[in-house]
Amino acid sequence: MKLPIVAYGDPVLRKVCTEIDENYPDLQQLISNMFDTMYAASGVGLAAPQINLPIRLFIVDTGEDEKGNPGYKKVFINAKIVEETGEPWAFNEGCLSIPDIREDVYRKPNIRITYFDENWVQHEEEVTGMPARVIQHEYDHIEGKLFTDTLGLLRKRMLKSKFDAISKGNVRTDYKMRFPQQSKRR
Repeated sequence: MKLPIVAYGDPVLRKVCTEIDENYPDLQQLISNMFDTMYAASGVGLAAPQINLPIRLFIVDTGEDEKGNPGYKKVFINAKIVEETGEPWAFNEGCLSIPDIREDVYRKPNIRITYFDENWVQHEEEVTGMPARVIQHEYDHIEGKLFTDTLGLLRKRMLKSKFDAISKGNVRTDYKMRFPQQSKRR
């Protein structure tokens, strides 16, 4: 089932999320719904706060590479980035919660992360390159951070009207969104 993606301006995107345990209700269905939602929006990652759940859960699927090799696909529960190393590199990032805005973000190319998978098996692994970048972006979501937080004050001011338009629902997407004003009406 495809779920609405929470838009910029909703307070859930600024919450530091809480850990869950293996008894979290309907977790496997939630994970399946998150993948359906991410694929329908042509994303490569999705964090639970983006579907209005302030829990430490995110998914990643970088898709096939240019040679047709399988991409990096994983579920991360209660993740903790232990270490980030290497020389930061820029990449033009976007976010499903902040449509039509893409900006260069500097991130370190190597991470070490601990997490539980969807079967509650604990992992600690080192990840590099694009998968590491996607993980860092989604990890920021469960820490209440957005990629736009890395922008300078002048750039944020230049984008203010776009941010305001998104939070008011004045944006078009090919996927269902939930805007902050819709939350207040309930």
